[in-house]
Amino acid sequence: QVQLVESGGGLVQAGGSLRLSCTASGSIFSINVMGWYRQAPGEQRELVARITSSGSTNYDDSVKGRFTISRDNAKNTVALQMNSLKPEDTAVYYCRGFGSGRIYWGQGTQVTVSS
Repeated sequence: QVQLVESGGGLVQAGGSLRLSCTASGSIFSINVMGWYRQAPGEQRELVARITSSGSTNYDDSVKGRFTISRDNAKNTVALQMNSLKPEDTAVYYCRGFGSGRIYWGQGTQVTVSS
């Protein structure tokens, strides 16, 4: 089993920055891909960014150039640096881990961007 705990959400004005962090514990050796997803009210959960154990990254087009995902395998953490935030970035952000055919989710952290 893997447990994921997010931190770093909050309220920020448009144009501001936030840094989300996710710490993994448990059978972390089984996780190959870590990612951040978000879900706005009334919307489906969507991929924001993901990173493999080797460091390859993918971003949704809406966040390219503004968000950066990083991973510290020694500390079992994955971070999402979010710059130039927009009101449409407002959502609950979830950390996700995938490996050995299993998917793990964190509890989510709220990000609210005011205009």
